[in-house]
Amino acid sequence: MLQEIHNAIDAVYPEMLETRRYLHQYPELSFKEFKTAKYIADFYEKIGIPYQKNVGGNGIVATLKGRKPGKTIALRADFDALPIQDEKDVPYKSKIDGVMHACGHDGHTSTLLYLAKVMKSYQEELPGTIVFLHQHAEEYAPGGAKPMIDAGALKDVDAVFGTHLWATTPLGFIQTAKGVLMAGADRFEIVIQGQGGHGAYPHETKDSIVIGSQIVTQLQQIISRRLDPLETAVITVGIFEAGNAFNIIADTARLIGTVRYLNTEIQDRIIKEMEKIIKGICIANGCNYTFNYEKGYPPVINHDKEAELVMKVSQKLAEVETVEEIIPVMGGEDFAYYLLEKPGAFFFTGAEKEGNRYPHHHPHFDFDERAMPIAAKTLISAYYAYQEE
Repeated sequence: MLQEIHNAIDAVYPEMLETRRYLHQYPELSFKEFKTAKYIADFYEKIGIPYQKNVGGNGIVATLKGRKPGKTIALRADFDALPIQDEKDVPYKSKIDGVMHACGHDGHTSTLLYLAKVMKSYQEELPGTIVFLHQHAEEYAPGGAKPMIDAGALKDVDAVFGTHLWATTPLGFIQTAKGVLMAGADRFEIVIQGQGGHGAYPHETKDSIVIGSQIVTQLQQIISRRLDPLETAVITVGIFEAGNAFNIIADTARLIGTVRYLNTEIQDRIIKEMEKIIKGICIANGCNYTFNYEKGYPPVINHDKEAELVMKVSQKLAEVETVEEIIPVMGGEDFAYYLLEKPGAFFFTGAEKEGNRYPHHHPHFDFDERAMPIAAKTLISAYYAYQEE
């Protein structure tokens, strides 16, 4: 039966490809995915699978109940895009100025849609229930996963699985981990209120740029000198805004950045150390500050048994050359929230495209579309294997 399903997935690949390219041309930003959500809902309407729309926002939850008894297992795909200008020279280039599917969510969506279409034809023989989670707003915290969960998307679900098409990993690779797979991802903002003045008279000012620079430098010492070297964490200042003239000392500076961590105890330590450094430097320089720290997505922590199951089933796929258990990556994902609620696992499906080896969130990003059926086969294989657990 499973081999028949895999063959059926191969048969719908041309349609899967067409849908992915259509979605790539019409991306929508997080929390604004109204047309994409309608497209997904219309698809389920057409193939005759019941669905709920506006779940926790723009989310869509479709439910395929098999005629045979079994467990209820959710499979998830996200469908939002990014505020990036598409610079690829391809026929399916984004038609929306300044918006692009630069992370593969169009591929995730198409993969899950056509897996649903295939499984609809096997409903009579299907054990259990498949819940197809189409999630909005993965790219922008607070994200879409938590609101969907709060709206009941995981009600009666026994386990949840998801994948990310991974454009920096070769086609034919499946990667996952038991335990932590991806980092927690937070955001912070620091505003330094100094005292501006003429660039020729620095002694009469409190230079917010110099003070901000001291903070940027000292924050890095949290990682290098205040944390155990065996603990993994990142502090990155990505935005430093100050001043508007070459000969004026700026009175205000604004720093915005991200913290990545694998251990929640380390997260708490970093917050405390950041506050101490910022406060100390500002006191020493006689200026005021505000420090806002926003806790974002927690780490993606796979359940051991489910991660092992993903590795086991993917090894049986002819298209999969390598199955790897990898060390955690420092990117974040709100799939983490599903795993806090239910057993499950997240995994990467290798999708590196020959001649286009750009990373995720890059204006030239693309992926090898042949990864989509591999992702679909791995997901449904995990579904069937979990039925036997």
